[in-house]
Amino acid sequence: MPKNNNQSNSYTAKDITVLEGLDPVRKRPGMYVGSTGEEGIHHLIWEVVDNSIDEAMAGFCDKIIITLEDNRKVTVEDNGRGIPVEKHPQTKKSTLETVMTTLHAGGKFGGKGYKVSGGLHGVGVSVVNALSSWTLAEVHRDGVVFQQEYERGEPKYQVRKKKGIKAENTGTTVAFIPDQTIFKPEIQFNWQTIINHLRQQAYLTKGVRIKIIDQQTNQSEAGMRSYEFYFDGGIKSYVKFLNYGKEIKNANIYYNEKEEDSVKVETALQYTDSYKEHIFAFANNIHTVEGGTHVAGFKLALTRTLNDYARKQGFLKEKDSSLTGDDVREGLTAVISVKLPEPQFEGQTKAKLGNQEMKGIVNSIVRDSLTAYLEESPKDGRAILEKCILSAQARQAARAARDIVIRKGVFDGLALPGKLADCISKDSKISELYLVEGDSAGGTAKQGRDRNFQAILPLRGKILNVEKTRIDRMLNNKEIKALILALGTSIDEDFDVSKLRYNKIIIMTDADVDGSHIRTLLLTLFYRYFEKLVELGHIFIAQPPLFRVQAGKEIQYAYSEKEKDIIIKNMQKSGEVNIQRYKGLGEMNARQLWDTTMDPETRMMYQVSLNDTEDADKVFDILMGSEVAPRKKFIQMHAREVKNLDI
Repeated sequence: MPKNNNQSNSYTAKDITVLEGLDPVRKRPGMYVGSTGEEGIHHLIWEVVDNSIDEAMAGFCDKIIITLEDNRKVTVEDNGRGIPVEKHPQTKKSTLETVMTTLHAGGKFGGKGYKVSGGLHGVGVSVVNALSSWTLAEVHRDGVVFQQEYERGEPKYQVRKKKGIKAENTGTTVAFIPDQTIFKPEIQFNWQTIINHLRQQAYLTKGVRIKIIDQQTNQSEAGMRSYEFYFDGGIKSYVKFLNYGKEIKNANIYYNEKEEDSVKVETALQYTDSYKEHIFAFANNIHTVEGGTHVAGFKLALTRTLNDYARKQGFLKEKDSSLTGDDVREGLTAVISVKLPEPQFEGQTKAKLGNQEMKGIVNSIVRDSLTAYLEESPKDGRAILEKCILSAQARQAARAARDIVIRKGVFDGLALPGKLADCISKDSKISELYLVEGDSAGGTAKQGRDRNFQAILPLRGKILNVEKTRIDRMLNNKEIKALILALGTSIDEDFDVSKLRYNKIIIMTDADVDGSHIRTLLLTLFYRYFEKLVELGHIFIAQPPLFRVQAGKEIQYAYSEKEKDIIIKNMQKSGEVNIQRYKGLGEMNARQLWDTTMDPETRMMYQVSLNDTEDADKVFDILMGSEVAPRKKFIQMHAREVKNLDI
């Protein structure tokens, strides 16, 4: 187990600072864990694990084990120093009890326990305790095993030694069961969500081994399942993982790690044939999804360094215009991880880093190291520049194509495509746009809709696969041009979500293979070029029924095989049952389409969301990208999950 001798003697009771009590947590749990739904219940795990990660970042822990058991019991065990147990000078209680039961009590408030930390800055474990019906804290320290149990944050007894057991090593174990009166009984831990988060933490903390064990008896797979993550390469390995299956431009991943003014900056990047940028930024292992000063410094360094190198290598002449930030970031996959003593986050969710000094520090470090990388790896440098120059040329062509699309739309009348059957209302808050497969279904939808607030845009055939196409070519596609004009937001650098003409954009396709393909192509378009619409919850998928079941005058619609069987069983008491299988929207008349699929009072729809952008990006790239091998492997792995395939 790693030991950092410079700090090992300084982590004692006096390093734990107390700011306030624990009472507010149970009254307003959402303030501390985000929500009382799925997000919040997983946040409990993150907070306990963050304490172990902090020990690893400080150099005292190299192993963390997370175990899921029945009744939503979670145990997190590490081999760090162990939470101090001696009497705290301020609270006059055991330091362990102070940490577990007092809000804002921890080794991250001015003491010397941690130079760098993440989590909720000492809030985490006490919040988990307060929001759990039962918690057990066990500390291995000084050759002794100490423990204390809690019920909804209240200690059941004083911190005591575990009799007959000698501690061979040091470490902390925290077990808890989320309170079902706060997190409702039906909310369960999501195995894949946990895997994804902890894999990311392992990449960000190289050298730490994180193991996840699922011992729940209700899991879908037989027997115990487990994952173990260990990455010596750190974020360099992370970039390799993110780019798996993609066509790589620079074979040697750029990687640099440097400490300056008590700040550690770690960066890695690689280019692919993708048309989007993927920048993942972290501060003290916290994912800053909105970026911040460290990202601003990185972008500045990247743009200036590549422009300098392009001119030095003759790719750009002095009279040429410079590469823009968009040019040098197209196809980029980068991970930026900074660790600093006093991070200042903007907002409650810590989505953005605000420390102003970080822009200059990251800019300076990346410029120096990236310049050296380009000089030492000329083949990779040339491949990167060729990608950037091609991106610049494509962007100029796209700008011209985009201007033509918008200008033509204006000349054609109010920038709306002729095939659009618009709604009467001009209030975007209540308006809906249905994207319908084919003219036949489009005609039925136009007749069946409520024209006051529902617009119909029929799409002929399958739109272009934008995953394999540059934006200038994409803008020449008639169906995509019609959709852009109908939405009103424009696209690319001119995109403006405030100009969206409809609150709901609803994809309505046939329930067959072709319909699924068209739906996937549309989702790819929205994810790649209108991601903000997905993020804000504007994209929906209509759910037309699969079956019409009739017995006498009674008619019911079924949206699945299982539902059909239940309806038939109930209807058989009324005599002969007739079943109609809908293979296309055009098989329904206007009234049936309204009753089943378009009436807000009775319809069923899926709202498309971005719960995990990293996973979403990989799936879109695998399924819609140019590389065949990853797609073949994906299909082979998931083939058994497909039911009722309609060929």
